Amino acid sequence: MTGPEGDARAVRTRAKLRRALLDACAEQSLAEVSVAALVRRAGVGRATFYVHYTDLEALAVDACADVVRDAVDALHAWRGTPDPAKPPPALLGFFTGIGGHAGLYRALLSAGGGGPLGRRLHQDLRARSRAERALVGAPEPDLVASAVASAFTGVLADWVHGLVPGDPDDIAHRVWRLLISLHRTPLP
Repeated sequence: MTGPEGDARAVRTRAKLRRALLDACAEQSLAEVSVAALVRRAGVGRATFYVHYTDLEALAVDACADVVRDAVDALHAWRGTPDPAKPPPALLGFFTGIGGHAGLYRALLSAGGGGPLGRRLHQDLRARSRAERALVGAPEPDLVASAVASAFTGVLADWVHGLVPGDPDDIAHRVWRLLISLHRTPLP
């Protein structure tokens, strides 16, 4: 992504492009979306598209960045002692929300957690987990942050690819218990 980050007009233009891409991907796969059709849908010029994004994949990752932020927020929405039987509502909402754009997520998340969105999700989750563990003085912030980010990203990717069964409610509960277990694992 290029362009001035804080410019209000640029922010509005990127929002139009992200919305147009999400709408288009609800109707067809990312591979079937063209820049020409996308800019028509967004009501912006083709040159404007290239001011902000190098290609459709860069736009798609940016459009899904809200998913990344929602996931990070959902995993850290609880305070105090987490209840393994009750995931944060935001985590349930996150998994439920993926359904409408599962094809787009599959295009950006490869099985196992790779792909451009997988890398971004892993990076954001690891940074957030590490910062919170370091803040409270929990042991091994680097190790546990990597484990949490890898586990969540990998399970999410495998779930959207159909390799991990479960509906959104079921997977949210199972992932929540897994993440709590990772955080509680005693380390020497």
